[in-house]
Amino acid sequence: MSPEMNRRSFIKGSLLSSVGTAVGVSASPGKVFAKATANVPTGDKNQPSPKADLPKGKIGNLPVSRLLLGGNLLTHYTHSRDLRYVYNLAAHYNTEKKILETLALAETYGIDTLSIHTVPWALNILKKHRKRGGKIKWIICPTAPVTPGMNEYAEQVSRLIDDGTDAIYLWGVHADRLIWNKKVDLIAKAIQVAKDYGALSGVGAHDLNVVKKCEENKMGADFYIKTFHHHNYPTGPKPDELTKPYNEYPGYWCNNPKEVIDFMKTVDKPWIAFKVMAAGAIPPKDAFKYVFENGADHILAGMFDFEIEEDVRIANEVLSKVQRARPWRS
Repeated sequence: MSPEMNRRSFIKGSLLSSVGTAVGVSASPGKVFAKATANVPTGDKNQPSPKADLPKGKIGNLPVSRLLLGGNLLTHYTHSRDLRYVYNLAAHYNTEKKILETLALAETYGIDTLSIHTVPWALNILKKHRKRGGKIKWIICPTAPVTPGMNEYAEQVSRLIDDGTDAIYLWGVHADRLIWNKKVDLIAKAIQVAKDYGALSGVGAHDLNVVKKCEENKMGADFYIKTFHHHNYPTGPKPDELTKPYNEYPGYWCNNPKEVIDFMKTVDKPWIAFKVMAAGAIPPKDAFKYVFENGADHILAGMFDFEIEEDVRIANEVLSKVQRARPWRS
């Protein structure tokens, strides 16, 4: 390294080089699309031509692509356990400009819906994308506390609907805790709040008992967002860990996939599966095949912009020949 190359310029050059390598075949369309949308003025409908399409299902009357864009990477939450620098890296990569490019690129590849939790600055970017002509639909979970009076929760739901949210669901973090704390009635109240505002209303869960209680008590959820992945990966849970209470730290989010498969066969509502790649531990080709074959109607996948083209291709390949025991519920 020459003396003139300081640490900052070296890092900048290294990052650009590695990102270019990682992008591979996706780099060209991504760059073309970014150029085409970088200066699209408010209300301009002149969007670039679609580069791919995806099969769709329907949640209520809402058409939803089989592959959805997940929100964690957009909000810089990478589930990287104690590797704190990865969160910082995601924040530096997914700037507002990059997020806008990612949303637009997702649409050109047929991803017509995203799901994200309530993060004000991220929601502002979603609104900016729509002002620029973006059409991607929003399925959003409020993060306001779920209390007996439901005041804060209802207020946040109202704001989300006013902002243009297409469907609301109870955040899985909240739903799990309500089950563990024996406050099942509050799940039913949260479902009803969204319905009272005329929105599709779903429930998220890591713990399968959430879905079981919702079905047992006929709470009327329109759809479920439930974790689902197999355990055949190096950091997958060991047998003794499966007896412990649910915990994200070991790196798994679905402690009994066979039980999920069997129970969801009895559920006649749409099921969006998330954490299907166990936060990056399972390759998408393996994850998508397993999840679609075993009953999920949609996959919610966190994707950086350079992963979108390949993930759509994989999803389409899997969907073209998938064989399922559970009928499509959307």
